[in-house]
Amino acid sequence: MKKKSELTELGKYLILKSANKAEIYRKTSITESRLSLLSNDPSTKLSGEELYLIALALDVEPGDMAKTIYKNVKLNTFAEQEALAAKSRKSK
Repeated sequence: MKKKSELTELGKYLILKSANKAEIYRKTSITESRLSLLSNDPSTKLSGEELYLIALALDVEPGDMAKTIYKNVKLNTFAEQEALAAKSRKSK
């Protein structure tokens, strides 16, 4: 088993919920190998449909699950927005 620090946020969430990947597979048809990739490989992207199905299988609110998994996702700061707007204007 990987160290918790090497897991993706979904992997950490599944451990927190004591989730059984075989049971999630039976309920959702998301294969155990796909669940393992989603849990261990940061380059593997979780689709909205997968998130929704896993939340249903775990009997949790999908929005709450998303807030936990994507807690580090933030909007750009005002300064970043201004820089992107300026860059967009220059490229036109």
